[in-house]
Amino acid sequence: MFNCTGTKPTKFRADNENFQYSGRYQLLDNDAALISPGASVSINFSGTECKVYLKGENPPYNYVSFELDGNYLGRTKIESSAVQEYHVEVSAEKKVHSLKIIKESEASNGYVLLHGIEVEEILENDFSSQPYIEFIGDSITCGAAADGSTVPCDTGEYFDHENVYFSYGANVARALQADFTLSSVSGIGMYRNWNDENIEEPIMPQVYENLYLNTDDTIGNNFDRTPDIVSICLGTNDLSNGDGVKPRLPFNKEKYTANYINFIKTVYGHYPNTQIVLLNSPMVGGEKNTLLVSCLKEVQSYFAQNHNKSVLLFEFDSTYTNGCLWHPSVEEHKKMAQKLTPFFRKLL
Repeated sequence: MFNCTGTKPTKFRADNENFQYSGRYQLLDNDAALISPGASVSINFSGTECKVYLKGENPPYNYVSFELDGNYLGRTKIESSAVQEYHVEVSAEKKVHSLKIIKESEASNGYVLLHGIEVEEILENDFSSQPYIEFIGDSITCGAAADGSTVPCDTGEYFDHENVYFSYGANVARALQADFTLSSVSGIGMYRNWNDENIEEPIMPQVYENLYLNTDDTIGNNFDRTPDIVSICLGTNDLSNGDGVKPRLPFNKEKYTANYINFIKTVYGHYPNTQIVLLNSPMVGGEKNTLLVSCLKEVQSYFAQNHNKSVLLFEFDSTYTNGCLWHPSVEEHKKMAQKLTPFFRKLL
């Protein structure tokens, strides 16, 4: 840690015009709520000292990761008892720095409240020229159950093993120097969820347009910025057998496909000119994958024939299940991104 030797550091509020937000967030008076997994705030600043003031909404804690000057600094546990000061170690070898704070857990964990950032000087910050990708999905897209390096897979809380920073979507975005949003929820599906037939729990079409990715439709998501690409990876939970205890109906191909078509119509309603890409599941193989891909091709065909829209399909050619709870691991997310990045680069 280096002490400031120049201008006295100033605490800048979260609504500062040079704070660049990505993902789902909400300004709350002078503070900002980082809501969705991967929701972030970026600043450029000068000086040799940086303090960030954060609080988790729900007890006992949440997580963020810090990226300074393009270098990943790892995950930090954010306490929920009160706003606390978190020091970011800054090198004195250069005067101008970039800082990015990324929410490392899902909307259901509650938001991370950004109260302010203390540095010598905030510099202008404009990422409007970056490509922009939205990744819609479930726990895979969240980077959930990917990382047992800090808290072993069979211990702790579900969100202790989440690593959004190294999720496939975040990896793809960094490789393409793109901005991104993760509209993703663990366990969610297109017409039913991992262990629920859409009786007690909402499905993606019921939460997507709501800012907090829940059933509260009084706060809508902001769709002002059109993504260059909208990537959808949903079907793992629709095809799941559930926990084996709760009753589970056979997979309904017609309902899945119809819901998928209607959901894409919703996406086009907000982004008429975006390029939509459908992904099969990196956790599903064999006959289930064959079934899933056949459904996705039916969706493709519908939009080509009825709306003259080119909905694209990307197929992972293997399964990735070496993380916690048979999810893709951090290393497997990197491999998935390496395969997906060239496909997206051609579209951009």
